[in-house]
Amino acid sequence: MRIAILVEGATEMAFRKKLHEFLQSRLEQKMPRLDFKPQHGGIPKEGKLKKIVETLLDNDGYDAVIALTDVYTGKPDFKDANDAKEKMRTWVGKNPKFYPHTASHDFEAWLLPYWTTIQKLAKHNLSAPSGSPETVNHQKPPYYWIKEIFSSGKRGKDYNKVIDGMAILKNNDLMISIKACPELKAFVNRIISLCDEEKIIS
Repeated sequence: MRIAILVEGATEMAFRKKLHEFLQSRLEQKMPRLDFKPQHGGIPKEGKLKKIVETLLDNDGYDAVIALTDVYTGKPDFKDANDAKEKMRTWVGKNPKFYPHTASHDFEAWLLPYWTTIQKLAKHNLSAPSGSPETVNHQKPPYYWIKEIFSSGKRGKDYNKVIDGMAILKNNDLMISIKACPELKAFVNRIISLCDEEKIIS
């Protein structure tokens, strides 16, 4: 099984290793080949997305393509996660091998469950944003919370999406974030369902 995963850029690449380790522990011999495809600034829209998906499936031989977009893109592209997924489905058309997914409101939402680790790395005791990680929204999306604690902390360095993202995830259990973040659970379960339905996370 070969799965292409379209991601926005560097941030999600920090997530790749942790995701691979988690899936490998569950799927073992059924572990698929996951190829992250950074789009450098955002998942393409409309006909461009359709063309990329069809090329990956028809020319490059992938068994499935997953597009993973932030809901918060810095522009008024999407109202919420459902709107983002519906628009991507519409742009690509009825293709049974294409699966749209979102990080709501951005990838850093999936890091918020590890706030204690974030505090230690940033060397600051700023309180975590209230509510479920995926409800931290457009007014101040998760990235800005993490950026703020790093810039305010005693470490003396700004938040680096790749280096610090990997450090936050490194010694933590991905299942903690999966249980706290429905969109992450849906994304992980999509990969699992393509390989082994019995391993679905409830």
